[in-house]
Amino acid sequence: MKGKRRSFAADACPIARTVDTIGDWWSLLIIRDAALGGKRRFGEFQKSLGLAKNILAVRLRKLVSRGIMETVPASDGSAYHEYVLTEKGQRLHLVLMAIWQWAETSLFAPGEMQGVLCDQQNGEPVAPMELRARDGRVLRIGDTILRRDLRTGSAPKKHRWSAKRRSPSKRSTALNATR
Repeated sequence: MKGKRRSFAADACPIARTVDTIGDWWSLLIIRDAALGGKRRFGEFQKSLGLAKNILAVRLRKLVSRGIMETVPASDGSAYHEYVLTEKGQRLHLVLMAIWQWAETSLFAPGEMQGVLCDQQNGEPVAPMELRARDGRVLRIGDTILRRDLRTGSAPKKHRWSAKRRSPSKRSTALNATR
Protein backbone atom coordinates (compact mmCIF):
# COMPACT_ATOMS: atom_id res chain seq x y z
CA MET A 1 0.00 0.00 0.00
CA LYS A 2 1.61 3.24 -1.16
CA GLY A 3 2.12 5.91 1.48
CA LYS A 4 1.64 3.54 4.41
CA ARG A 5 4.73 3.43 6.62
CA ARG A 6 5.63 0.22 8.40
CA SER A 7 6.55 0.53 12.08
CA PHE A 8 9.77 -1.09 13.27
CA ALA A 9 9.17 -0.21 16.94
CA ALA A 10 8.93 -3.89 17.96
CA ASP A 11 11.40 -5.26 15.41
CA ALA A 12 14.07 -7.67 16.65
CA CYS A 13 16.80 -5.68 14.85
CA PRO A 14 18.32 -2.82 16.88
CA ILE A 15 19.05 -0.85 13.70
CA ALA A 16 15.41 -1.07 12.56
CA ARG A 17 14.18 0.07 15.98
CA THR A 18 16.60 2.99 15.91
CA VAL A 19 15.41 4.05 12.46
CA ASP A 20 11.83 3.85 13.72
CA THR A 21 12.70 5.99 16.75
CA ILE A 22 14.71 8.65 14.91
CA GLY A 23 12.39 8.54 11.93
CA ASP A 24 13.90 10.81 9.30
CA TRP A 25 16.77 13.12 8.44
CA TRP A 26 15.12 16.19 10.01
CA SER A 27 15.01 14.49 13.39
CA LEU A 28 18.64 13.46 13.13
CA LEU A 29 19.62 17.02 12.20
CA ILE A 30 17.65 18.37 15.19
CA ILE A 31 19.59 15.96 17.41
CA ARG A 32 22.83 17.11 15.75
CA ASP A 33 21.99 20.76 16.39
CA ALA A 34 21.20 20.04 20.04
CA ALA A 35 24.27 17.85 20.62
CA LEU A 36 26.90 19.70 18.60
CA GLY A 37 25.46 23.17 18.08
CA GLY A 38 24.01 23.83 21.51
CA LYS A 39 20.60 24.70 20.06
CA ARG A 40 17.78 24.59 22.59
CA ARG A 41 14.93 26.80 21.42
CA PHE A 42 12.37 26.25 18.71
CA GLY A 43 13.50 29.39 16.87
CA GLU A 44 17.15 28.31 16.97
CA PHE A 45 16.32 24.96 15.38
CA GLN A 46 14.14 26.66 12.77
CA LYS A 47 16.80 29.21 11.85
CA SER A 48 19.54 26.56 11.68
CA LEU A 49 17.57 24.06 9.60
CA GLY A 50 15.29 26.36 7.58
CA LEU A 51 12.43 24.00 8.37
CA ALA A 52 8.73 24.97 8.28
CA LYS A 53 7.29 25.58 11.75
CA ASN A 54 4.65 22.85 11.46
CA ILE A 55 7.18 20.19 10.39
CA LEU A 56 9.65 21.22 13.11
CA ALA A 57 6.89 21.12 15.74
CA VAL A 58 5.91 17.57 14.71
CA ARG A 59 9.54 16.38 14.77
CA LEU A 60 10.23 17.93 18.19
CA ARG A 61 7.02 16.42 19.63
CA LYS A 62 8.04 13.01 18.30
CA LEU A 63 11.55 13.28 19.77
CA VAL A 64 10.04 14.26 23.13
CA SER A 65 7.46 11.44 23.03
CA ARG A 66 10.20 8.91 22.18
CA GLY A 67 12.34 10.05 25.12
CA ILE A 68 15.16 11.48 22.98
CA MET A 69 14.51 15.08 24.04
CA GLU A 70 12.60 16.76 26.83
CA THR A 71 11.24 20.23 27.38
CA VAL A 72 12.56 22.29 30.26
CA PRO A 73 11.83 25.85 31.41
CA ALA A 74 13.90 28.42 29.52
CA SER A 75 17.30 29.01 31.07
CA ASP A 76 16.75 32.79 31.03
CA GLY A 77 13.62 32.56 33.16
CA SER A 78 11.29 33.63 30.34
CA ALA A 79 7.93 31.97 29.68
CA TYR A 80 9.42 29.94 26.84
CA HIS A 81 10.63 26.38 27.11
CA GLU A 82 13.71 24.73 25.66
CA TYR A 83 14.42 21.33 24.16
CA VAL A 84 17.31 19.38 25.63
CA LEU A 85 18.61 15.91 24.98
CA THR A 86 17.71 13.31 27.58
CA GLU A 87 20.29 10.75 28.69
CA LYS A 88 18.88 8.47 25.98
CA GLY A 89 19.35 11.27 23.42
CA GLN A 90 22.88 12.03 24.63
CA ARG A 91 23.84 8.42 23.96
CA LEU A 92 23.24 9.18 20.26
CA HIS A 93 26.44 11.28 20.35
CA LEU A 94 28.47 8.20 19.43
CA VAL A 95 26.15 7.56 16.46
CA LEU A 96 26.54 11.16 15.30
CA MET A 97 30.32 10.89 15.53
CA ALA A 98 30.31 7.62 13.58
CA ILE A 99 28.23 9.25 10.84
CA TRP A 100 30.54 12.29 10.88
CA GLN A 101 33.67 10.19 10.49
CA TRP A 102 32.11 8.04 7.78
CA ALA A 103 31.11 11.18 5.85
CA GLU A 104 34.59 12.70 6.22
CA THR A 105 36.15 9.73 4.45
CA SER A 106 33.30 8.78 2.11
CA LEU A 107 31.46 11.92 1.01
CA PHE A 108 33.98 14.76 0.98
CA ALA A 109 36.88 15.34 -1.37
CA PRO A 110 40.29 15.96 0.23
CA GLY A 111 40.38 19.52 1.58
CA GLU A 112 36.63 20.03 1.15
CA MET A 113 35.76 19.74 4.86
CA GLN A 114 35.51 23.14 6.53
CA GLY A 115 36.58 21.90 9.95
CA VAL A 116 38.15 19.04 11.85
CA LEU A 117 36.48 17.18 14.70
CA CYS A 118 38.79 17.73 17.70
CA ASP A 119 39.09 16.73 21.33
CA GLN A 120 38.10 19.81 23.33
CA GLN A 121 40.60 19.02 26.12
CA ASN A 122 43.78 18.91 24.04
CA GLY A 123 42.72 20.32 20.65
CA GLU A 124 43.92 17.20 18.81
CA PRO A 125 41.86 15.64 16.00
CA VAL A 126 39.65 12.78 17.18
CA ALA A 127 40.96 9.32 16.29
CA PRO A 128 38.91 7.27 13.82
CA MET A 129 36.30 5.10 15.53
CA GLU A 130 36.81 1.36 15.40
CA LEU A 131 34.72 -1.56 16.54
CA ARG A 132 36.90 -3.79 18.68
CA ALA A 133 36.58 -7.26 20.15
CA ARG A 134 37.09 -7.64 23.90
CA ASP A 135 40.64 -8.82 23.20
CA GLY A 136 41.41 -5.60 21.29
CA ARG A 137 41.22 -6.89 17.71
CA VAL A 138 39.63 -4.52 15.19
CA LEU A 139 36.41 -6.08 13.87
CA ARG A 140 35.56 -5.52 10.21
CA ILE A 141 32.47 -6.38 8.24
CA GLY A 142 32.03 -10.15 8.27
CA ASP A 143 33.83 -10.53 11.62
CA THR A 144 30.66 -10.42 13.73
CA ILE A 145 27.69 -12.74 14.13
CA LEU A 146 24.34 -12.29 15.81
CA ARG A 147 23.57 -14.81 18.51
CA ARG A 148 20.08 -14.88 19.88
CA ASP A 149 19.44 -15.80 23.51
CA LEU A 150 23.07 -15.24 24.47
CA ARG A 151 22.06 -14.10 27.97
CA THR A 152 19.85 -17.13 28.64
CA GLY A 153 22.50 -19.72 27.87
CA SER A 154 20.18 -21.66 25.56
CA ALA A 155 21.50 -22.94 22.26
CA PRO A 156 21.65 -19.79 20.15
CA LYS A 157 20.72 -19.55 16.51
CA LYS A 158 23.58 -18.12 14.51
CA HIS A 159 22.95 -15.36 11.99
CA ARG A 160 25.76 -13.73 10.06
CA TRP A 161 25.33 -10.15 8.95
CA SER A 162 27.96 -9.83 6.30
CA ALA A 163 28.54 -8.29 2.92
CA LYS A 164 30.75 -11.23 1.99
CA ARG A 165 29.46 -13.40 -0.79
CA ARG A 166 28.13 -16.67 0.49
CA SER A 167 29.13 -19.94 -1.07
CA PRO A 168 26.32 -21.60 -3.02
CA SER A 169 24.22 -24.15 -1.19
CA LYS A 170 24.79 -27.86 -1.80
CA ARG A 171 21.45 -28.06 -3.61
CA SER A 172 22.26 -25.27 -6.09
CA THR A 173 25.75 -26.75 -6.64
CA ALA A 174 24.20 -30.14 -7.39
CA LEU A 175 21.67 -28.54 -9.78
CA ASN A 176 24.44 -26.71 -11.64
CA ALA A 177 26.49 -29.93 -11.93
CA THR A 178 23.63 -31.75 -13.68
CA ARG A 179 23.22 -29.08 -16.37
